[in-house]
Amino acid sequence: MKMLDENQTTILIVDDSDVVRHSLKSFFEGYNCTVLTCSDGLEGIEKAKAVNPKLIFLDLLMPKVDGLKMLQELKGTESLKTVPVIVISANTDRRNVLSVLEMGADRIISKPLRKEIIFKSINEVCGPEFLLNVSKKSEFTDSDAEEIQQHLIQTFLDSFEIKKTAIISALEKKDRDTLRSVMHELKGNGGTIGYPQLSFISDSVEKALNTISFDWVYIQQKCEQIFSIVIDINNVHRELIS
Repeated sequence: MKMLDENQTTILIVDDSDVVRHSLKSFFEGYNCTVLTCSDGLEGIEKAKAVNPKLIFLDLLMPKVDGLKMLQELKGTESLKTVPVIVISANTDRRNVLSVLEMGADRIISKPLRKEIIFKSINEVCGPEFLLNVSKKSEFTDSDAEEIQQHLIQTFLDSFEIKKTAIISALEKKDRDTLRSVMHELKGNGGTIGYPQLSFISDSVEKALNTISFDWVYIQQKCEQIFSIVIDINNVHRELIS
């Protein structure tokens, strides 16, 4: 991996959701900093050690090495233990927040991600000068926000066929683990692209799959609802960009 200029402001985003990665990357495109992304904790650890970022955004539930294990590794590495870490989580109940903070995270923010919360967290953790010093444009216009939103929706739609194939295959094989993993990602995607109903249904499926006894017919019906919602998202998106 090519080493970066140590004086360059580098932000590392570690999340298994392609939509969340694109969302944060798009958010920081208005700033003169380097944004690196990866989709699992193992790659995140390797990349953090290679580039020594100024700030890390970290999801908790990821394949291979999850966010908690990555956080432990970061705080146990001399060169990285002081790097601010903002954890992204769908679970922000008091017990989870305290647990993550005790492990060394600086802040925990919930999905869906909101611009004002991201700004507030960065200002509290890194100081208000962190983004001011690297800012290239002073305002984030409504037009910018709409363009980014449509880009995120397109990113989601582009990747959904793979997820749909995985869902259908998991239903046929009654593969609970794969289905649970896809539902977790879709739950985060729904809020990020502005479709909370998608998050709600995905969350209900994920919760059902976490129970000892559940009805596969119910799971099938909920998955069909998800497919229908995505068709509607695609139709609305095509009208907006046409």
